[in-house]
Amino acid sequence: MLLTHLRFYGGKMILQHLDFEKPIAELERKMEELREFTVSGKIDFTEEIRKLDKKVKKLQTETFSNLTKWQKVLLSRHINRPYTLDYIPLVFTDFTELHGDRNFKDDPAIVGGLAKIDGMPVMVMGQQKGRNTKEKLYRNFGMPHPEGYRKALRLMRMAERFNVPIVTFIDTPGAYPGLGAEERGQAEAIAKNLKEMAVLKTPIVSIVIGEGGSGGALAIGVSDRVLMMEYATYSVISPEGCAAILWSDGTKAELAAEALKITADDLVELGVIDGVVKEPVGGAHRSHEGAAQNLKKAILDSFGELKKLSTEELTNKRYDKFRKMGMFVEG
Repeated sequence: MLLTHLRFYGGKMILQHLDFEKPIAELERKMEELREFTVSGKIDFTEEIRKLDKKVKKLQTETFSNLTKWQKVLLSRHINRPYTLDYIPLVFTDFTELHGDRNFKDDPAIVGGLAKIDGMPVMVMGQQKGRNTKEKLYRNFGMPHPEGYRKALRLMRMAERFNVPIVTFIDTPGAYPGLGAEERGQAEAIAKNLKEMAVLKTPIVSIVIGEGGSGGALAIGVSDRVLMMEYATYSVISPEGCAAILWSDGTKAELAAEALKITADDLVELGVIDGVVKEPVGGAHRSHEGAAQNLKKAILDSFGELKKLSTEELTNKRYDKFRKMGMFVEG
């Protein structure tokens, strides 16, 4: 199961570990202790450190090449995993955040604005979670209200008006199901985004960077290229919710995760997504910079392919791609 919480010491974020990461973490702890002894000049453990480092890398490779689907679910929710506002400064430059839906108010659960990637102007947006209690409450745990989706649509329309490509980062357990959100038209806001995104006359690239939960994820995910980070998940329902419905037992989430086919490898095979972005060994939470480097390349490669299409080809291919999903042949 997931280890509890993120800890801060002197304002510094301390990496937390999942249960299956503990053996790796223990070896790394021993290696750090030997480094401290070596640096202090008391004893030279250089050779021992080299052997331990080799052992750590081997164990990491073995562990992360044999992950279960449930373990990938836990990784997609890892508290140290890079969020939208972690990726933006690592992938883009000149980011200027834009606020509000011009109807009700701003929603901090979705952030967005203008930026540049390798000098090319883009409109970037995505759900934003929090790490400590204050941030989680402010960002509503990454669950947008309808005004968040209306803000996203406003920014997309602005991008279309100025012929600027769009990048969306998907990372949400789902749209917020509270009373106020429903009263202000949560379902309508999501449905309108689906409709409008299908015909936007500008290239759109979406990346599931963590959790892709149901319509709350799809509301900014009707794109020409839908990519997933290697250990992200994308599903109509969480494993816990599925288990609660099927077996009236949320503790069977691990079993549900196996059946739901929610991992990147599953979904690229099913044709739901277009590609998988590799993460550094050990996951994106171990190297935000390494993950961002791979992500940036994937975005640029996608736009390089999309710019070859005419506007009509772009929208027709996008529409056809999503219309084909869910089709089946009897017999």
